[in-house]
Amino acid sequence: MSDLLWQKPGVAVDAQIQAFLAGDDVVLDREFFLHDIAASRAHAEGLQRIGILSADELAGIARELDALAEDFSGGAFVLDERFEDGHSAIEARLVERLGDTGRRIHTGRSRNDQVLVATRLWLKEKLARTQALCVETAGIALQRARAEADVPLPGYTHLQRAVVSSLGMWWGTWAEAFIDNAARARDTHAWVDANPLGSAAGYGVNLALDRDHGTGALGFARMQLSPPYAQLSRGKFELAAIEALGSAMLDLRRVAWDLSLFTSAEFGFVALPAQYTTGSSIMPNKRNPDVIELMRATYASVAAARSEIEQLLSLPSGYHRDLQLSKGALFHGFGKGLQALALLPDLLRNLEWKPERMRAALEPSMYATDLAVDMAKQGVPFRDAYRQAADPARWAGGDPAASLAARTSPGAAGDLRLDALQARLAALR
Repeated sequence: MSDLLWQKPGVAVDAQIQAFLAGDDVVLDREFFLHDIAASRAHAEGLQRIGILSADELAGIARELDALAEDFSGGAFVLDERFEDGHSAIEARLVERLGDTGRRIHTGRSRNDQVLVATRLWLKEKLARTQALCVETAGIALQRARAEADVPLPGYTHLQRAVVSSLGMWWGTWAEAFIDNAARARDTHAWVDANPLGSAAGYGVNLALDRDHGTGALGFARMQLSPPYAQLSRGKFELAAIEALGSAMLDLRRVAWDLSLFTSAEFGFVALPAQYTTGSSIMPNKRNPDVIELMRATYASVAAARSEIEQLLSLPSGYHRDLQLSKGALFHGFGKGLQALALLPDLLRNLEWKPERMRAALEPSMYATDLAVDMAKQGVPFRDAYRQAADPARWAGGDPAASLAARTSPGAAGDLRLDALQARLAALR
């Protein structure tokens, strides 16, 4: 490992303690490394603007940061145990190439400042990805809702057959759900889009740092003005981002549950694309819906990440090393969550319905609610209509098409209002 910036003369570094302190930083910081390089460049530009670096020194630093980013992306530079973390690796590379000029890159910064900026940029990227996947999912659901609007599908409450539903209603459910999820990801992105660069260890520094320049250079919407609050927001902003992802994952879990049931032999309503199933290791007759089962399970990883970060936040104000552990939760939560969410659009695009099995599952009792409401429309008090409609002798002869057409409450099968959902979706693109 390279020399530690904070190492004091005459104090030996205990390898076991240092390994505990460093944790998984070297591995985790590979995820944030390019963002840290970008932030280091913006910081160097700010130092040049206040006279700490000359134009030539800035040019050298910018050149070497670009080279480091290229080497890292191409595999020529590996962030490994030679370094304490990503930040020390950047500084070590600059010192190696530029000598004293490289040593000046840390002027006015702390490692807390560096990780805040890098993870904040990363969070913005992941929230944008979350929004894009939710928008894509909602668009597919809307398209299929229009194309399959009138196809009857059994509707369930308490996992029991209840009423006649439709594919238009099923698809409309997920269209609106993922429009909401996209909106939440967008709004959370806007909330966390605040630049902590230049907040140092949470109390500012005795330099007139050009924080406005850093804000613009890194594409932030605003500056996070208070240095102590910049530290206080670490964990708080991450929690909000994970919650935005979690909203989408909750709905993904419900979609996966529906498909788990609908693909079973007992239902037989859906055929999954072949690539979303796997063979049994012991039962030659089986194809298993492993992908949707793991989709269903992935919310657990997101929920665990949320819980882990939440447990770190019972702290007084200021920076605390405890917050180092939030990086792993953030990485694993978004890593697992986005991996699962990215599989959803093609799954929804390509799954096939089996209308004959769906129609065969419609039974006379599923028209009882229609009968009760129709009698109430004719003036029969609803309690009386309810009792009369419960008589099985009155259920015969139900027509699914008529049932769906008569369901005219806004959003129901007879009045899906998909244009309203389309307008909301268009505003998110």
